[in-house]
Amino acid sequence: MKKIFFFLLLFATVYHCDAQQQDVKALDETAKTFIRQGDYTNAIIVYNRALQQEPQNLEMLKGLAFTYYLQRDYDKALKVAKPLPERADGDVQSFQILGMVYKAIEEEKDCEKMYKEGIKKFPKSGVLYNEYGEVLGTENGGNAIKQWEKGIEVDPNYSSNYYNASKYYYSKNEKFWCVIYGEIFVNIESYSNRTAEMKDILMEAYKKLFADAELMKNTNIKNAFASAFISQANSESAAIAQGISAESLTALRTRFILAWFDKPVIQFPFRLFDYHRQLLKEGMFDAYNQWLFGAAQNLATFQEWSSAHADEYKRFIDFQKGRIFKLPEGQYYQTPLK
Repeated sequence: MKKIFFFLLLFATVYHCDAQQQDVKALDETAKTFIRQGDYTNAIIVYNRALQQEPQNLEMLKGLAFTYYLQRDYDKALKVAKPLPERADGDVQSFQILGMVYKAIEEEKDCEKMYKEGIKKFPKSGVLYNEYGEVLGTENGGNAIKQWEKGIEVDPNYSSNYYNASKYYYSKNEKFWCVIYGEIFVNIESYSNRTAEMKDILMEAYKKLFADAELMKNTNIKNAFASAFISQANSESAAIAQGISAESLTALRTRFILAWFDKPVIQFPFRLFDYHRQLLKEGMFDAYNQWLFGAAQNLATFQEWSSAHADEYKRFIDFQKGRIFKLPEGQYYQTPLK
């Protein structure tokens, strides 16, 4: 009888815990629905009720801190968020939320210190490198770009480091890394407001890249990957003799890819160039370049092209939306920044 009673008690306890967990999960979903509706007060009510059941639940605490942040109640947000990164189960998001609060109240020193601790705990988090770079700012002696570059190296499929790095290099007139990182960005993050912005930057960066008739003139490129790219692009530059446009860039980039892979040994395996070759083989490279450069060059001309090539363009868009562009590790060729 004692054994039966023990197992009945154990079952009842397990059932109660499972039901409680389900209830907390349901409350979490309810709170998130309120957040999406902009009803932060009700979201806070729900999170606090959930925390009555599980006071140390990390997800509920993160949700509560984030909701206080959205409500601009930064004192309460800080009170809830500050202990989270120090917990044994504190995750990348715990650092992110506290970072958002620090930035809102302009606690730069505490914010920088926190991101350094976060990167030490999560050395392969592209998110933390990106946000730490944003805190430092591009005017901070180039320290920001070091963080974005490190983020690209350790977490090559997180888009924001490419976005910030490409814009930084554009501002510094370093055209090569601007176009490389910018194009990777738009393939990882293909449909956002930042995508359209980056396409404009790419078009202008290509114009700057080919402004000199001889690309290697007055350059001091010590990076082997950049040198190989510039040298090959220079060899194909006759394609843009009449100026930079979506059509001339398509011609130049087609010749470039054919020449790049027409070698017995590929010194620099690179996913972006592999993707270009794939699109060429499948007859979608023209449409891809129009998608990339067309609207940035001239919206009306692009609309005419896409209308005249409706089936071709739809085929590419369907293909693009049905795939995920991912870069493998080991294809980071930037020279370490000092």
